[in-house]
Amino acid sequence: MKVFSGRSNKPLTAEIVKHLGIEMGKISFRQFADGELWVKYEENIRGQDVFVVQSTQPPAENILELVFMIDAAVRASADRVTAVIPYYGYARQDRKDQPRVPISARVIMDMLSSVGAGRVLTMDLHSPQIQGFTHIPFDHLYARQLVFKRLREFDLHPDKTVILAPDVGRAPMAQAYAKRLGVGFGLVDKRRTSPNHAEVVHLIGDMKDKEVFVMDDMIDTGGSMINSAEAAIANGATSVFALATHGLFSGEAPQRFMDSSIKKVIVTDTAKLDDDRRFDKLEVISVASLFANAIANIHSGESVSALFNV
Repeated sequence: MKVFSGRSNKPLTAEIVKHLGIEMGKISFRQFADGELWVKYEENIRGQDVFVVQSTQPPAENILELVFMIDAAVRASADRVTAVIPYYGYARQDRKDQPRVPISARVIMDMLSSVGAGRVLTMDLHSPQIQGFTHIPFDHLYARQLVFKRLREFDLHPDKTVILAPDVGRAPMAQAYAKRLGVGFGLVDKRRTSPNHAEVVHLIGDMKDKEVFVMDDMIDTGGSMINSAEAAIANGATSVFALATHGLFSGEAPQRFMDSSIKKVIVTDTAKLDDDRRFDKLEVISVASLFANAIANIHSGESVSALFNV
């Protein structure tokens, strides 16, 4: 087994191989003056079970780099190549929601399978139906074990705590957390007026004198989270926390969270967070152990689904 890292999230890969008790594979990258990418494996991978770890934030260059890494591994006679994508970009473009637009999530899967990826391993897809966009095996992990563990560290009172879904799409996830924790559930009805911008129309659920946890799969600009939090505060919530698997924090998102009523923002390390996207309210949970266990089970032919049964 060999584990290689793209350039998008090398710190996460370093933690994964540490959990596996192996060294990170050696690979070189070069970028020519015109922007072209070049990839070379610096060790023999013939007959090896190769795992290529690459998040796709920002998406364009990192996706292309991942495709080149897979192609190079296949051409170097790797026995199998698994694309390990902690954060899967373009997952929000999973259907034709208007005329003359692509289904970009499908295009990405077509690219991965066409260059020879034998399996895909990812976490908390924005749209789970993406798993059906390809004929190759697809393993979908969940961060919920780690999130449950962190939530239980709070002093949660069943009648004083609410798990709030920031939109209808996240309602099933929030309901599952609320049921598991034995606390209340709330839902924000929002209307999207443009990309990365939505307005709260209705807030469903009792927020008065409650500690509220807004839960989503990802934070991009932070608009949905912050609007939901402000709506909860306006309806009597005593405090609000934000939790998400993927923390992208695009643009001015870090400052928006600092200026908001949210007390703490908890995300995982599926996307690399440079210093300019970190802020005082931020807490990062590592998913390295989950990915390491999944990689080990895939390599040995054991069950992956058993890892996220909670």
